[in-house]
Amino acid sequence: MTDISSPNRVFDVTSDAARARVRKRYRAEARFRAYGIAAIGFAALFLVALITDVVYRAAPAFTTSWLSIEVPATPSDIDPKGDGSVESIASGNFDAPVRARLAELLPGANDRVARRQLNALISSSGTEGFRDQILRDRDLVGKTVNTRVLLSDDADLFVKGQATDVVERAGAGQLTPSGTEGTITLSGAPPLRVSGFASADPSTLVRISGGWVKITGQQDGVLTGDVMMPLRDTAAADWKLVTFETSEGSRRLGDREVVWLQTLTEQGVIERSFNWRFFTNGDSREAELAGILGALSGSLFTMMITLVLCLPTGVAAAIYLQEFAPKNKWTDLIEVNINNLAAVPSIIFGLLGLAVFLNFFGLPRSTPLVGGLVLALLVLPTIIIASRAALAAVPPSIREGALGVGASHQQAIFHHVLPLAMPGILTGTIIGMAHALGETAPLLLIGMVAFIVDVPSGPTDAATALPVQIYLWSDLPEAAFAAKTAAAIIVLLLFLFIMNGLAIFLRRRFERRW
Repeated sequence: MTDISSPNRVFDVTSDAARARVRKRYRAEARFRAYGIAAIGFAALFLVALITDVVYRAAPAFTTSWLSIEVPATPSDIDPKGDGSVESIASGNFDAPVRARLAELLPGANDRVARRQLNALISSSGTEGFRDQILRDRDLVGKTVNTRVLLSDDADLFVKGQATDVVERAGAGQLTPSGTEGTITLSGAPPLRVSGFASADPSTLVRISGGWVKITGQQDGVLTGDVMMPLRDTAAADWKLVTFETSEGSRRLGDREVVWLQTLTEQGVIERSFNWRFFTNGDSREAELAGILGALSGSLFTMMITLVLCLPTGVAAAIYLQEFAPKNKWTDLIEVNINNLAAVPSIIFGLLGLAVFLNFFGLPRSTPLVGGLVLALLVLPTIIIASRAALAAVPPSIREGALGVGASHQQAIFHHVLPLAMPGILTGTIIGMAHALGETAPLLLIGMVAFIVDVPSGPTDAATALPVQIYLWSDLPEAAFAAKTAAAIIVLLLFLFIMNGLAIFLRRRFERRW
């Protein structure tokens, strides 16, 4: 063996070859740092793009649109019994006066189809605020009440600019309509021609004399169209050409409904506010009424069951295996199985829960109780492995010092080693719980995919979980549920960030340097 301190050994640090080797090493280190920075930047770019896309898609879900109108509280509708009692008012027809007032604001809905389209602009539960106002103050019966009426999800999307873009251009000269309703012609001097007009896409309309006319054809400088909203008169008047960029066949709202909403917007009766219903309502088939409170409560109850079951069991198992269990083939077999269970796909635990907890023990389906049991089995191996690693990281001198002053083995572990290992144990537990919070497959198999409207009040009530709610909403065809899905994803990510931030805080708060 060559002695590095031998006086005969020559160190070449000044030659050109030595300098070239040093430069090569520095270049390799610089490239390695550049690769690391590039990898971090690449990952950060994708993360920012993902979060930006989710936030952009979720923005419409956090606001909602209302009609702020004055509605006469007609006694014959509001108080059918005529005695002014709470029971009579609660059974009243609050939709009728609201629909009548809406028909006054938007004249021309004379046939059954048009009236149905007009009423569809209002949510099925849109008059609840009106009813609550009357119930709080029954003296309002027979008076005109300024109230807010919730719009339907499709109308809400148009107000938010999600349904179609509306392009409006001033027309040259004046047009003379041949009538005020039905199918009419519009003529002008010189003869009029609408450039780029097609009978299908996009929808082209003319605004004239306070009304709307959808253009269906043109010939010899004369436009033919169907009246969407009645005109005031047939006198020559200035006009505007309005184009709905999205064709009628590609949106849920027809041209007539878009015209109505555009008119209501110009009348200033549509308001937007923060959507508190999203956080206070349970699930619903109506997108404007759907909320995450039921799924959020189900997730909280499920996490409580999971934590209560897996934390003490996992920590106790880790202490026994790391500090007390003899080292033999049986403990080796247990350790191998625990490590293997940590890598088992989560859907296998769902099948286990379906077979054991539901079919064998007969526990109720779709409940946080069963969900917590299944997720506890899923998280338990992770907590055991993390807890063992935390216990092993405590220096042996702690155990030896405790034993040296007369403590028993059990006292040394529970009084000295375990408190020092708690930061690592809590970190592993919180990370495992965050993993469980985002699981969907096991919960689908135990029935938590059911449509649950009521908010659960306990672990044995039927419920769903936040990841499952996201899955359910993402599969619905209504465009408004796409925004709800993205908003629920943001709420779930916030929970995950909070849990991971808590893990980092606990580690830094209780960590000991050795």
